[in-house]
Amino acid sequence: MSALNLSRSCRRRATGSFRTLATATEAAHPVPRQPPVAPSPVPPPPRSGKPTLSASVILNRAPILTREPTPFERAFFAYQQRVRRALHNPFPEDFYFKQGSLLATKFRAEEIEREREAFGNGFGIEEEKSADRAAADAAALEQLRLQEGEGDELPSREHRADTKKDYRSLDRAGQRNIYALVFVNGEWRFPTGDIKKGEWLHQAAQRDLQHECGAHMDTWIVSRNPIGVYKPKAPADTPAPESATFFYKAHILAGQIRPANGATDFVWLTRRRSASASRQSTGTV
Repeated sequence: MSALNLSRSCRRRATGSFRTLATATEAAHPVPRQPPVAPSPVPPPPRSGKPTLSASVILNRAPILTREPTPFERAFFAYQQRVRRALHNPFPEDFYFKQGSLLATKFRAEEIEREREAFGNGFGIEEEKSADRAAADAAALEQLRLQEGEGDELPSREHRADTKKDYRSLDRAGQRNIYALVFVNGEWRFPTGDIKKGEWLHQAAQRDLQHECGAHMDTWIVSRNPIGVYKPKAPADTPAPESATFFYKAHILAGQIRPANGATDFVWLTRRRSASASRQSTGTV
């Protein structure tokens, strides 16, 4: 064998042994693979134009009647009254009323009724009188009650507008807060309008209120600061500009709404009815 062939044979043997050693090393210590990288999300298209700003007025009529107490409140007040009556000192009626006068007789009779109402019929001792004097006092007390209007019948707490379901009347739901909604473009909503350039938000709210409800009422916007803002979520793939509606609270003091400039109808509803009516697209509430 020549020297050239011997050299080639040794080179092939050495290369084969090196490859075997490298393959064994890779099998014993595998190289960790990098996890696949998720593609970056495509950014939404930029909004075109300036945001659309609107001003809306939540016009409120405050309660005109005191709220009726709940059964628990009635029981609590009655208990407190009995405790206070049982612990308080007797009223010095001789100091405030002339002895034997008609007012003293009336106060004593009413005090006996209050004692019996608080503690039962066994309380409240009536003064012994002759039959003639008792009849004269009863006639005088009846005449005094008529003069003071105690016999007049109190009006009902339920107004005629409640029985007739007149939703346009300001006299309905006297114990509740009611809010004005106008019917514009097939939907019930609060009086709303746009904001002009260089105009303050509360000024735009006052102008928009008169634009849709007329100028035949006295209103008071509570503050120059809005009570809330609504930003509807637009689809991510649409380039429409963002919109925001600023809400202002106002009270009606006198007058009534007269729909104008696109508003065709109006109602005064409680908070729950307002929420349900705003989701309807018909002219009925």
